[in-house]
Amino acid sequence: MAEIHLKDISHTYMAEPQGPEDYALKSLDHVWQDGGAYALLGPSGCGKTTLLNIISGLLRPSDGAVMFGEQDVTSRDTAHRNIAQVFQFPVIYDTMTVRQNLAFPLRNRGVPKPEIDARVAEVADLLGITDRLGDKAAGLTADAKQIISLGRGLVRQDVNAILFDEPLTVIDPHLKWQLRSKLKALHQQFGFTMIYVTHDQTEALTFADKVVVMNDGEVLQIGTPEELFEQPVHTFVGYFIGSPGMNFLDAKVEGDQATIAGQTLTLSTGYEPLEGKVEVGIRPEFLSLHGPDHNGDAGISVTVKSVEDLGRHKVVKVDAAGTPVTVLAREGGDIPAGPAILEFDQARTLVYRDSHLVEGAG
Repeated sequence: MAEIHLKDISHTYMAEPQGPEDYALKSLDHVWQDGGAYALLGPSGCGKTTLLNIISGLLRPSDGAVMFGEQDVTSRDTAHRNIAQVFQFPVIYDTMTVRQNLAFPLRNRGVPKPEIDARVAEVADLLGITDRLGDKAAGLTADAKQIISLGRGLVRQDVNAILFDEPLTVIDPHLKWQLRSKLKALHQQFGFTMIYVTHDQTEALTFADKVVVMNDGEVLQIGTPEELFEQPVHTFVGYFIGSPGMNFLDAKVEGDQATIAGQTLTLSTGYEPLEGKVEVGIRPEFLSLHGPDHNGDAGISVTVKSVEDLGRHKVVKVDAAGTPVTVLAREGGDIPAGPAILEFDQARTLVYRDSHLVEGAG
């Protein structure tokens, strides 16, 4: 295993890029800690796979260097980076048995047979496929084959990192949670450096110690699931993480006062004068609804438009002078009909300028 340092890397597929907009991966300098579990999260086309391919050696960055520990591996191909990869679709040998498929990466490296047998048995047990070791891979379903692919990626113990490129795409939904849990357990047991690409925030947040949120070729934030939820540093992160995503309302902020749709809201801290596009951001969980006669410094008048009862909570859509806002209300609470007061949790209310989080001045 090794620390991975992506040193001022960027990449473009164009011969003569004219500016940042021509880069599939914009400038990035970051250290992936040895033994960490990371997820690359973002929408399709945001640069996740480009970044993963640079780490794996399938792609050489246009600029910068890839370091594994003290070694510069930028010019090394995949075979000489000592990594294991699991792709979106199964990569196994149909003519072999499950046991032979799992053993192949070890046999290919001359590992003694007793060690191979022990390691194959261990991985098969962890993945719950011990009873299928003698089956021919050709007769397996697509999701079973992908489980074998996961096993092939996990069977080696000498790798610098294990890279997963949306590995649960072909897995039945009821098995995904089980496999995510097993991958997490494997990471905790063996301490591999794992990098997991996905567009599914549930997969990312349940698997990774740190999530790398990307959009339009740019890494917007790297943090723990809690950090991404509590303190998104960019409006895209706030909207993309969470279900429903974060609310953003155009505002004018002066000191500890925010004016939203002509109404004044008191913030928990003061701010220096802000120019540009200024917004107040708050998650649906940190909003509450009251009757139109409710008094308080942290509320604005809205109109309730719809209520969707999901059992454990209700998703309430309200209108704030033309701006739609989503509220996550606890089951059993009273929801006003029509006019209402939307109250903000002041400690959870954040301010953004030109899509970036602004720290309060106290």
